[in-house]
This record gives sequence, C-alpha cells and structure tokens, in this order.
Amino acid sequence: MDAYTRECLALEADTSLGSGRVTRVLERVIAERGRPENVRSDNGPEFTSRCMIGWAEDWKVGLVHIQPGRPMQNGHVESFHGRLRDECLNASWFRTLNDVRYTLSVWRREYNTERPHRSLDYRTPQEFRQMLEGRGAMATLPSQTITINPTETPVING
Repeated sequence: MDAYTRECLALEADTSLGSGRVTRVLERVIAERGRPENVRSDNGPEFTSRCMIGWAEDWKVGLVHIQPGRPMQNGHVESFHGRLRDECLNASWFRTLNDVRYTLSVWRREYNTERPHRSLDYRTPQEFRQMLEGRGAMATLPSQTITINPTETPVING
C-alpha cells in the first residue's frame, strides 16, 4: 500500500510467503511505480530476514518496522486489512488458490479505481495519484513509503 495515495499496490496470495517472495513482489511494484524511500512493515520474519535486509541495502530502500504489539502504528493498513477481510475474504468461498488470486485482483481493482476515500477528499486512490501526477507533485513528495503487512490467509474450501 502506498502510504500517501492509499493505493493497494499488490495483493499476493499463496500457501506461504517468505522473504524471497516479498522482495520479488516489491521489485515488481518498483518496476511499475518507482523505488520508494522506505518500506514500513511489522516485525514478521519475512520482513526482518537477512534476505530482506540485503534486498533493502541493494535497492537503497529504508526498512521501517513498527514497534512489536503496536499495530496502530500502521493504522491505515490495519483498516485496509479489515475491509479486505470483511468485504472479500470472509464474503467469498474459495475452491482453489487461483480462485483466491482472481478474487483478490478484482477486489484490488475496485478498491483502487471505484472507491472514494474520505482521507483523499473523496477521490479514489487512482484519481488522487493521477491528480498528483498532473500537478507534477509525485516527484516532490517528501517521503514515498510503501507499507506492507501480511493479512490472514483465506481458507480454501474444497
């Protein structure tokens, strides 16, 4: 999630997501959107591993970890996860991992392009980003931070 535009930059689903997978997803996001100054996350092993630390050094990206037991230091991500669980994961019946991935991609597209956010002056994250790009403001933001945090794994039934 982009901490400023509130865009969901990626939703990844699998049976396991280790640090190697996390760094590959971050590299894909960087290829699409550019390198952030920081990546903020909780203290999960996938975010504190040697692989992740080495990746951050190679890419010259700061790693910012919230304090253990303080999820509200990532409050907008916690709110996002609540919506994701309530509106997508808990509301869906998944038969396969591909079904999970497809459902997440549809939900992510809707979240970014159809849902106005009060914190963005009732614009969608995509509209807000496009407005900033049109003003040339994206290049002058004080600190671009991507926030990552694992969410509960959906149960695949069947």
